[in-house]
Amino acid sequence: MVSSTRRPEPPYRRIVAEFRARILTGELRPGDRMPSIRQIAQRRGVAVATATKVMAALRDEGLVEAKVGSGTVVSARAGHKEPAGPATSPRPRQAGVPKQALNREQVLRTAIAIADNEGLVAVSMRRLAAELGAGPMSLYRHVANKDELVTQMVDEAFGEPELPIPGPEGWRAKLELISRRQWELCRRHLWLPRAVSFTRPLLVPNMMAHTEWTLRALDGLGLPMTTRIREALTLHALVVTVALSMADEVEAEQETGVTLTGWWLAQRKRAGELLDSGRFPLLATVPEETVLDLDGLFEYSLARHLDGFAALVQDQARMRS
Repeated sequence: MVSSTRRPEPPYRRIVAEFRARILTGELRPGDRMPSIRQIAQRRGVAVATATKVMAALRDEGLVEAKVGSGTVVSARAGHKEPAGPATSPRPRQAGVPKQALNREQVLRTAIAIADNEGLVAVSMRRLAAELGAGPMSLYRHVANKDELVTQMVDEAFGEPELPIPGPEGWRAKLELISRRQWELCRRHLWLPRAVSFTRPLLVPNMMAHTEWTLRALDGLGLPMTTRIREALTLHALVVTVALSMADEVEAEQETGVTLTGWWLAQRKRAGELLDSGRFPLLATVPEETVLDLDGLFEYSLARHLDGFAALVQDQARMRS
């Protein structure tokens, strides 16, 4: 007698089914805030990766959506959806409507729009195909997998800023220009800092063009190429470091629905107890708005770094003379 054992259902599917049922029965109504990924992981005793798959699956079914300032909420369209099983079929295309051929730019700009609104975790080949109204297999003519998709998204994003040739007069003005262009880019695409690496750099033309432009800005200073490439990487690291804090703040605001100002207001009592204790007299004099100003932190960091680099340039010039 042959007995068959049924493979247990993955934990994330059971959690998805529970949330789906609560949404479709009206227990969770459109606009209600969903638990964050961290909260799901803690309450259900699962890994963060599993909780991430839960939210991605609910998002793919159109049951939840990201809303700035509120985190992930039940979608306004959720009440009109029919219950779906663990696997869903692509939406049928209306008869007689010609299917428009996808192109690379359309695929990348749609993926970037998803990442801008919901973060890189929301970008998947399945989600992208749903947004484009296409079959997932049609995307593989443009990108081989998600890793390549993210790489091409980075390249597309770095192609947005205009880098003038030759640019403003003087090496400092040039470095200020490219740093601020990259800062604006990271403000526009909060996912971007997490997608770049200094040890395993992405070999894509538009990003490499930024490095080449920075190296050219240092022409005529008599600096060895080792110093020039380290300066280019240091500038980029400065931008990315502050941008990561900005991205973390936006993510925290989306997950909790609490703004940074609101968070500080909630901490005011505890902060007051510490600062009024007399143990931190200098910290007690720091204006609150200074701590909240990431743009100001970026500009200060950039200016002080370039001051130091200017001293290096002068030292090198004295040594040559």
